[in-house]
Amino acid sequence: MTDLAGDVQTTTEALVDALLDARRVELGLLDGLTDEQMLGARAHFLEPPIWEMGHVGWFQEWWIGRHLDGAAPLRPGSDGIYDSFNVSYTRRWEHAYPSRRETLADITEILGRSVARLKPGPASAVEAYFYTLAAHHEDMHAENLALILQTLGYRRPAPARGRPASLPPGLAELPRDVAVPGGTFALGASPDEPFVFDNEKWAHPVEVAPFRIAITPVTNAEFQGFVDDDGYRRREFWGRRGWDWRRRERAEQPLFWVRGDDRRWYERRFEVVAPLDPWHPVVHVNWYEAQAYCRWAGRRLPTEAEWEMAATVDPVTGRKRRFPWGDEPPTPERASLDFDAGGTSDVRAFGAGDSPVGCRQMIGNVWEWVEDTFEPYPGFVCDPYREYSLPYFGSKKVLRGGCWATRSRLIRSTWRNFYMRHRRNIFAGFRTVAL
Repeated sequence: MTDLAGDVQTTTEALVDALLDARRVELGLLDGLTDEQMLGARAHFLEPPIWEMGHVGWFQEWWIGRHLDGAAPLRPGSDGIYDSFNVSYTRRWEHAYPSRRETLADITEILGRSVARLKPGPASAVEAYFYTLAAHHEDMHAENLALILQTLGYRRPAPARGRPASLPPGLAELPRDVAVPGGTFALGASPDEPFVFDNEKWAHPVEVAPFRIAITPVTNAEFQGFVDDDGYRRREFWGRRGWDWRRRERAEQPLFWVRGDDRRWYERRFEVVAPLDPWHPVVHVNWYEAQAYCRWAGRRLPTEAEWEMAATVDPVTGRKRRFPWGDEPPTPERASLDFDAGGTSDVRAFGAGDSPVGCRQMIGNVWEWVEDTFEPYPGFVCDPYREYSLPYFGSKKVLRGGCWATRSRLIRSTWRNFYMRHRRNIFAGFRTVAL
């Protein structure tokens, strides 16, 4: 299974540590929620937190206990509650859920069984793949749980660091765009990655014309210019589907922006309404809103290939890096990840994470919409988790780079996130390219 797990040897201790850490973060996000909040309000693009809690345990049991060992489910009937692909999210407020205490007991027991079946030393490639899949899945659901808390106006997750990132001097005077020379580029992941999803496989050559890309994501101040210029009401900036969406939703500004009595813009961040920070990236905008802004500004969204090239390629040597700053894993100085900041950060921060061409925050802070529709790479072969990519090709749009709530162990420059183009409550912004 080297095409699944790579050739990097993984110890069982590392696999267990990832599972335990993923569970620690998940439970930390649920801590303090009332029983009423654990069910939450029925809404589009949401799940009840109590479902999230049980689902991560069910998924781990499905791939480790049941898939690897053929074990019976711990709780009979759990497939009819927690199988996200075969049970519509619209039914998730109607289940007779186990109590919170019972759910915690279930997922704790499943985790204990997963840990107990491993023996000290190197894991097999099969074990490494499915244990990593389970940990990464729980990491992704922690981020999903954070956006549920944001959408419902629940309390903000406690910042891991609790301090703002330091700002380098002089960035405000830098050019807004940087030039990328283009050329032949290997889009996608290389087989020596220890773990990638099937939609990242494998690196293949694409031709990219020279382009100029913004050094930072679009800021609140920049997007406010679009809003204040009646951008949401001017039909010329919107495609047909985008305009239909805007009229149907009666959208006049980003999802969580609020106009104060003083006529200034504010933003709801979890349970707190605060003044809009001009230097933070605009967030909670969908692909239609990003496209409309680009038309207003005389810009466009980058393609996937342009985004990945600007994030990874050294134009002097032509070498592609694993991350914008190099091949080393993320650190708090390079990127806002792992819930460190408790929300978005100033776009001028994290200069240590700049890409070779000078783009900032291409990993962390906010996901970035790109132009492309989510499609398979040439030679695509579906991994065992068939429901991850295959059902969504051709229907969703791609986002790149991760956000402040993305776990650092799962992000990389080749990661392809994907959502419906009208999805607004995710931690997504965008950067632009010159026409």
